[in-house]
Amino acid sequence: MADRKGQQSGSGGRGDQGSRAGQGSRGAQGGRGDQAGRGGRPPAAPARQGAAPSRRERQEELPPPPTGPRPTPRLRERYDREVRDTLMQELGYGNIMQVPKIEKVVINIGMGEALSNPQAMDNALRDLEAIAGQRPVVTKAKRSIAAFKLREGNPIGCMVTLRGARMYDFLDKLFNVALARVRDFSGVSPESFDGRGNYNLGIREQLIFPEIEYDRVDRVRGMDIAIVTTARTDDEGRRLLQLMGMPLRTEAEEARRAS
Repeated sequence: MADRKGQQSGSGGRGDQGSRAGQGSRGAQGGRGDQAGRGGRPPAAPARQGAAPSRRERQEELPPPPTGPRPTPRLRERYDREVRDTLMQELGYGNIMQVPKIEKVVINIGMGEALSNPQAMDNALRDLEAIAGQRPVVTKAKRSIAAFKLREGNPIGCMVTLRGARMYDFLDKLFNVALARVRDFSGVSPESFDGRGNYNLGIREQLIFPEIEYDRVDRVRGMDIAIVTTARTDDEGRRLLQLMGMPLRTEAEEARRAS
């Protein structure tokens, strides 16, 4: 009898220990399951004092983006209020849709040096994006030319096409700010039209634009600006740009430069 009671008490002790061990293992598994449900990562440690702010904290410190409709560009308001009515009277158009207007502006930078210096293309893209306010595209060679060591597909330039509000903002900046910063500036040529009312302008250096920081410029680069209009003739396009505020040279200045 005493042996049976000892065996029963021993088996009961082992059962209690087994049940407690089972409960402990299930609890540990449950704890790991809770951690896995929360993402499987321990809670982040508190930020140290004096540490640099994280990217999320820097983004939260930025002001919110502007809301509501974008204000109408100043040059577009001038065209709607003054230029369009003046052109209708001078050109004798009876329909407002016949009046010439600016359709788009194309800015192009040739980058032949990019064949030997790929970093130059990145710098040109950065400058052009700052000037135009729009991401430019890289233009590539369409054919191979052995004399220039050029292969098809090599990047040889960058360009950007502006329309709408960005186009008017760029032209306003070009007419009133950038061209005035050219050394010995006396106006642009009134003869740089292509015969269809489109104007082509060459800029020798990008430093005339206020967005360019002189200390970050690695090399002075020029650019070609094409102003595409819906004018039918050069005279209509010339009168349109003159009323829009483009500083065209007068006939007296042209004669003085020719002499």
